[in-house]
Amino acid sequence: MKKRCIIVGAGELTVSKIPVEEEDLVIAADGGYAYCRRLGIRPDLILGDFDSIDCANAELVKEIRETEPERVITLPVEKDDTDMLAALKEGLRRGCDEFLIYAGMGGRFSHTLANVQCLNFLKEQGADGRLMEEKGMAFLLRDETITFDSKKEGLLSLFSLGERAVVTIRNMKYPLDKAVVTNSFPIGVSNAFIGEEASITAESGTLLLLVGEL
Repeated sequence: MKKRCIIVGAGELTVSKIPVEEEDLVIAADGGYAYCRRLGIRPDLILGDFDSIDCANAELVKEIRETEPERVITLPVEKDDTDMLAALKEGLRRGCDEFLIYAGMGGRFSHTLANVQCLNFLKEQGADGRLMEEKGMAFLLRDETITFDSKKEGLLSLFSLGERAVVTIRNMKYPLDKAVVTNSFPIGVSNAFIGEEASITAESGTLLLLVGEL
């Protein structure tokens, strides 16, 4: 049974609600603590160097550190890991293998790209991650198939993260059969669901999938 970790980052928060189950591990990554407070979510862990948090919330984190020190991990400002990567590593250390990341896109483009790389890191650890947005989500496929039921609507785009990937697309507007996609030609942009059960297979390589209006 998968154990889920919900991470709230400091990027752009586009959702008005984050569904949280009792057994979920919730981590606020740096400025994500302010988003948790806005949404009425009590994070199990608050982690970061706290360079992207406002003064009022920084004071609240300080109070929590004093009264519940096990709920706060303070990281150095100068470090190799981003706050998001550190949060993912902590979730893995606590036995999680499914990660939903909110407020992981928007903001600085460099941070968005870093978080896509974090999805790749999770794959290498045998875990799965998704960047969650109000209008869609982003995730990776590697040597696997994902299916969508016939009620799924909207767009799907895919990109090869490596030099090349082999992909099969069934029952979408633009099907492919063991086609080679590369990281230098965006052939996978803006495919569409057509009211049938659809599937995407990464025959080889790693694909970045954007489902919805992303």
